[in-house]
Formats: sequence, C-alpha cells, structure tokens
Amino acid sequence: MTTTRIDARFAALKAEGRAGFVAYVMAGDPTRDQALEILRGLPAAGADIIELGFPFSDPMAEGPPIQRAALRGLKAGLTLKGTLALAAAFREGDADTPVILMGYLNPIESYGHEAFAREAAASGVDGVIVVDCPPEEAGPLTDALDAAQVSLIRLATPTSDDDRLQIIAERTSGFVYYVSVAGVTGVKEAQAGSVAPAVERVRNASGLPVAVGFGVKTPERAAEIARVADAVVAGSVLVDEVAAALEANEPAPARVLAKVRSLADAVRGARVGAAALS
Repeated sequence: MTTTRIDARFAALKAEGRAGFVAYVMAGDPTRDQALEILRGLPAAGADIIELGFPFSDPMAEGPPIQRAALRGLKAGLTLKGTLALAAAFREGDADTPVILMGYLNPIESYGHEAFAREAAASGVDGVIVVDCPPEEAGPLTDALDAAQVSLIRLATPTSDDDRLQIIAERTSGFVYYVSVAGVTGVKEAQAGSVAPAVERVRNASGLPVAVGFGVKTPERAAEIARVADAVVAGSVLVDEVAAALEANEPAPARVLAKVRSLADAVRGARVGAAALS
C-alpha cells in the first residue's frame, strides 16, 4: 500500500539529501484553539511531518511531560473524535504535510476499527502509531486501516532482534518509528553512536525510512541523530514549552513554534555540516 503524502515527503527529503523533522504535539494542549494554531504553524516552523497525539488517561509509554499534556488535552475536551476534527481543520489549509496520529488502542477499540479508519482517512490523516498494539494483535486494525489507505506505523526498540524486526516489518507502511532509548519518553537522551547501527538494521529489515524518537531534547542531539536517521522526532521537549507557557501565563503557540524552529534548523543543517567536515 502506498500512502501518498508520507512517501512523497520522504522521497523529497531524500532528493534534498537531508533528514526530516517530525514534531509531536498533543491534541487540545493547552486548549483546542491554541492546539490548532500550533498545528497550523508547524510546517512554516520547519516540521516536515506532524505527529498528533490523541489524549488518553493512561499513556503507559510516556514520561511526565506527555502524561501531563494528555491530561491537559482531556481537560480541554479533546476525545479521539475531537482529535480527528482537529486534524481535519488543519488539513483544510495544508494539503501536503503528512499527519500521523499517535496514541493508545483503548480509544480506537471503543470507536470501532472500521469507523476510526474511515474517519481518519476523511480527516486527512495519513498514518497511525498505536503504542500498545503488538503485531500479533493488530490484524483487525491493520485490515481496517489498509482498506482506508491509512498506514499503520510500527515501533522498533533497542531490544528488537532480527526475528522480531521481521515481524514488525510485516504490513508496516510509511516508515518505522525507532524508539532510541529503553524506557518512557522524555527521560533519557538518545545517543547517535548506538542509534546508527540500529537504524541500519531496521531499514534493512523493513525497506522503509526510519524515524528516531524518544530522547531528542536539544538542537545538538537532533543534528547528531539527523546524520544517521531518515527523520528525527521531538515531542516531550515541545510539550514542555506548553507547560512553560502556562506557568508564565503566556500563549503557548509562540513558544512551541520557536522551539520547533531551533530543532528543525539543526536537523536541516546536520548533513551539510557533516559534509563540510569530511
């Protein structure tokens, strides 16, 4: 299955000779209107792909920053249906930037696989990452997403051996998300030295681009990862800016988008700098 916007974006990045920058934000954080303003500003700030989290009360893979963001999103009333509406509102003004939903299986199960897949596609969603849905249990959801031409993007981790990577690669499309550190989001920092061989293994097993996330906090670290991965994902560091804006009683979009620019600029310049030094 081909997912046009995702495949087209990675083809364009390859042609430019650079990694992509993937920005993760939480739907409804801190309010629906501010979340939409952030979404609409992300492409101009340098985001090549957007990951839109849908709030869930028990986000087990997340560290405290995204846990708090999920609670703020829930407080703002952003259900899964509201998240799809937010994606649709973004898509009205942007026909090209891939949008990936990221979250947990429980809300999708409650929604219904077919209804969710159909409405995700209608909302302009290109792919879905379901953190707690292992391949062995993903058949019905994958069938529904395939029918709607929405990618199921799987996670690979430092503990995924070659046999497991083959299972992860089955019926995965768009890209593979490599979790660069053991543990939850926003706690440890990714290390490019250990990421590089892992990215190559995942790429060889799947034949797909590899995006690296969990543990990218600074422009320097983003640039290091961008030299070895097809895309770099930042999330906790962005939702931290929402929390800081609330603490300072300031609007969140300006702070979040400024952080996106600094990280995206580092990713865009990473291979240029490396080429100059070689």
